[in-house]
Amino acid sequence: MKNIKSIILATCLLLGNIAFAQESNNGKQLWAKSYLNQKAPELKVEEWISGQPDLQGKFVLIDFWATWCGLCRKAIGELNEIHKKFKDEVIVIGISDETADKVKAMTDPKIEYYSAVDTQGTMKNALEVKGIPHVIFIDPKGIVRWEGFPLLQGHELTEEVIKNLIEKYK
Repeated sequence: MKNIKSIILATCLLLGNIAFAQESNNGKQLWAKSYLNQKAPELKVEEWISGQPDLQGKFVLIDFWATWCGLCRKAIGELNEIHKKFKDEVIVIGISDETADKVKAMTDPKIEYYSAVDTQGTMKNALEVKGIPHVIFIDPKGIVRWEGFPLLQGHELTEEVIKNLIEKYK
């Protein structure tokens, strides 16, 4: 009887982990398919709200977000800081699957980096993003070097993390 309970418990835990999250990146929980150390999907958006950035020779940080997402809005301040501090090396892009009018109507917090919309979710679907905010950090060769929820405790995307990635992959 004890063995049967153990087997049932182990099966439930396994199925629960498979159904709700993917584990990778040294145990970091992801809500998307992992592309770490792989070529990123081609950047495709429906409309640029800001001007379209020149990505040639730059690191690219892409944030998938929405105006209704409180954690996404919280991350905007930190992404603004990354944009300011690393502007010569890193292009920060926020992509929402909402309409341009919806994104433009949100004024607090103010987005100071590049912004685009993709109501069809082309890139989001390519990465199989299931939860937001979700960030990927791509090196100048197009390889994903960081991915995940930027505010995840113990795995935060900080200025120090960005600096170390730039030094390692430039």
